[in-house]
Amino acid sequence: MEENLKRKLFFPVGPELADFLKKHGRSMRLAATYEALRNFESSYPLLDTRHQDSLWESPIYEPLVREQLNQALAETYVRLKTGGDLSTAEHLMVDRIDYCAFGNSCPFRIRIINQFNDNYDYYYVKRADASRIYGLALEHILSPNSMNFLVDGGTLVEEHIAGIPGDEYIKRYTDHPGLNKVRIAKEFVKFNERCFIRLLGDMRSYNYIVDMTPDFEEIQYRVRPIDFDQQSYESRRSFYLPQFFKDNNPIVELCTQALNYETMQQYQDEERTLIQRRYHSSREQMHDLMACMCGDTLSTPQKIKQLREELTAYHDNKIFRECRTMGELVLCNIGTILEEPDILTISPLH
Repeated sequence: MEENLKRKLFFPVGPELADFLKKHGRSMRLAATYEALRNFESSYPLLDTRHQDSLWESPIYEPLVREQLNQALAETYVRLKTGGDLSTAEHLMVDRIDYCAFGNSCPFRIRIINQFNDNYDYYYVKRADASRIYGLALEHILSPNSMNFLVDGGTLVEEHIAGIPGDEYIKRYTDHPGLNKVRIAKEFVKFNERCFIRLLGDMRSYNYIVDMTPDFEEIQYRVRPIDFDQQSYESRRSFYLPQFFKDNNPIVELCTQALNYETMQQYQDEERTLIQRRYHSSREQMHDLMACMCGDTLSTPQKIKQLREELTAYHDNKIFRECRTMGELVLCNIGTILEEPDILTISPLH
């Protein structure tokens, strides 16, 4: 697959999406804004623990600006974590502000320290791009992972997702003698299925993490996306299947070695059943989200047309030809794969 992709177009939050966020508790007045964080004078490269360029920068602010940001960022962290009592912000200190010009969202990463015990945490401040917000909301509803995020106008604040970046995991763990290949292969098959069903794209190895949890006998794995910018934007069906990105080849090869075709199908069926149950348990929120998404602009007409034709051919189902937006393609893909005709009634075209 060609991976030198142009930067994705930015899509602002429209009034319907803003109403959805407010109704479902994702909209809140925040002290820190993305535009305020961009008010830095200069920056210098941030090196990783091996003294290599991390692709992040350390911005330099005027002293008064930095002082104001420190207070605002501590309050915003409290809003994200508790939603309420700002008195707890008094013992929080902003240890570091990082900025990344690489990628679509150009995020700020905030390192917060609790001054009572020196425990630290991270969160992110980004431009509120509609594609990313839809991606976060779909992840929260349909995946096994709860997503903690807030939106205030043009600012999106996200909780940090802890885990080993996929590219680092592939380098350090896929040849480890104690690796349970069947367990990590099973999770990657399920992750691949989750991404395709809701059309989350660009899951190259640095756009997801591997969460390793010790169990009483073995290690359990969970593969989680950390980049949601490419939620239903690109035109190729293969773009929404992590298995087709070449830097995931070591994991794909591991899957083919550890699992036969029948077992892969079993895990796909298991994941579809779980997604179906999550859909039914959050049906009202899912219907609100998809009604909003179906009427929103999330890609270009050319990309929508190509993906529409590819999904029509893949599913051998002409219902996709009626879709006019990326949201409707997502809706039809979910309804078709999960065999949920009820969800298709959300769009007036069906």
